[in-house]
This record gives sequence, C-alpha cells and structure tokens, in this order.
Amino acid sequence: PGETTKTITVFITNDVLVENPEDFFIFLNGPNGSRVHQPSSLLVTINSDDVPGLPNPVDNSDFFVRQHYRDFLNRDPDPGGLAFWVNEIEVCGADTQCREVKRINVSAAFFLSIEFQETGYFAYRTYKAALGDATSPNVDGTVPVIRLDNFLFDSKQIGENVQVGIGNWEQQLDNNKNKYLSEFVARPQFLLVFPISMTADQFVTKMNQQAGGVLSAEEQTELVAILGNTPGDFAKRAQVLRRVAEDSNLHQNESNRAFVLMQYYGYLRRNPDDPQDTNFGGWKFWLDKLNHFNGNFVDAEMVKAFLLAGEYRARFGN
Repeated sequence: PGETTKTITVFITNDVLVENPEDFFIFLNGPNGSRVHQPSSLLVTINSDDVPGLPNPVDNSDFFVRQHYRDFLNRDPDPGGLAFWVNEIEVCGADTQCREVKRINVSAAFFLSIEFQETGYFAYRTYKAALGDATSPNVDGTVPVIRLDNFLFDSKQIGENVQVGIGNWEQQLDNNKNKYLSEFVARPQFLLVFPISMTADQFVTKMNQQAGGVLSAEEQTELVAILGNTPGDFAKRAQVLRRVAEDSNLHQNESNRAFVLMQYYGYLRRNPDDPQDTNFGGWKFWLDKLNHFNGNFVDAEMVKAFLLAGEYRARFGN
C-alpha cells in the first residue's frame, strides 16, 4: 500500500557464453486501492555481448565471490565483504592446492553465514514446519518439500534490504520475517494443511508433526496458549509458525539436508530431480555422505565436487 514505484533487480552475469537475445515481460496488476496507468507491461530484452574463447571467469576470484553473493544471498556484494573473501583466496598466490582449499571454504562460508541462515535457510525451515516433507521415486525416506522457485521468491522477500552488520539490519530482518509469515499463513497450500476450523491444540500438534516432533511438551503448551480461543487468527498463526521455524532442534535437524539442497539451488540453479536427474537420488547420495562425516563438508568432499562439476562451470563458460 502507498507504493508508487517498484524496483526489480535482474542480475546480468558477464560470462563467456555467446547466447541469443533473451526476452521477458514485466506486468503491473492487482493494485490495492488505486489503479494502474498505461502502459502496464514492458518487454525487456537482454542482449549478449560476450566474447567466445576466453577462460572461464569462475576461476577468477572476484567473479567467483561476486557470483556467490548473488546465488546464496540474492544480492551484489558490499565492497568490504567482496574484498575480504577475495583476499581469502588471493592470499594463496599461485599455490594451486591452497587456492582450491580456500575456494571450498569461502564457498561453504556463504551457506554458513548468518545472512543465509536467517534468510534462505529460514525459508527452508518455514516450509518444513508448515508443509513437512515430500517423497521422490525410488529414493528411501523423505526429501525437502520446498522447490527452487519457492526458495528464490521467499528468500528474496525475507532478505530484502538486509545486509548483516550494515545499518539496522536486525530490525529490517525482523520486519521482513513478520511480513513474510503473515502472507505465508494465508497461502492456499498452508490453509489446505491447517484449515481455519482447527482448534489450537490440533494446529500445534499438526505443525509439530510436520516439523519432525521438535517441540517439547512445554513448548507445545506455550504455542497453544498463543492461539487461545481464536486459533484461526492469521497473526497468531504466523507467530506460532515463526516460533517453530526458529526452533533450535529444527535448525539442527535440517542443517545437513538443507546444506545438500543448496548445492543444487546455489551451484546448479535447479531442483535435484530436474534434468539431468529424474529423482532425488543424487541429493540422497550426498546427504548420506555428509551424515557419514558428521556434517564435515571438507571430508565429505561435497562442496569440492559441486565446484568442479561440469554442470556448474558450464553456467559461465566452457
């Protein structure tokens, strides 16, 4: 409400892949208490100006770090952050083995960062708490229910104007989370699982089941009390959902599953069962390996494998 302009960020990656022009439309619709003037749509064309035959830019530390900000934090880097992480790699000089280790550690640091844990991983945990898990053909157990398009849209909303350590970022993050959850509990897929007819006890019990039984009896009692006699109240439902999504047990239980999922979302920019795969078999392979090494991504060689994968490198060049 009250907005007269809107900024849309489209990241342009200066890779070495010569591509045909790419088009997309922007539409303005659904005004609240106002009307949209004409023209209400716009065709945007992105023309490739890249030169073929150059070295893959992902081997350049500045490009490598900048792309990680975009892929994991949905923003361009602040100058201080960019300089810090580039230096972490460049301190190795020409030592190839040192540079490989540093690139792996720098890459993993983006998943482990406070900013990602409170934005992208928060979106993941919200879906887990609300919608539980999914299954995948010929894959034992359950798999994450959140999909790439959900993740990109939701994490962007949660992280809007948030840069950890810069300005009043904590208040901005808190406001973003509250707004996001208020909208989330009104979504059809949420109401399908948590209809308005539910009692407070039914609501909390169901959400605890979806989250994997992470709540203690005392915590469940507290959440039932929050809903009280009006368990259909959207604001109260959002408050309860946030409490569960931020539960420390849920955070710990889902960490490895989310870490592996982000190998696909961050590096490959696809779902684990999108072509070239047909199910979550690859995701399960890396999850089992990461669990075997107690979450140690270096010993599991997981981050290393995705950074060296032809599919990842082919995003930017040959």
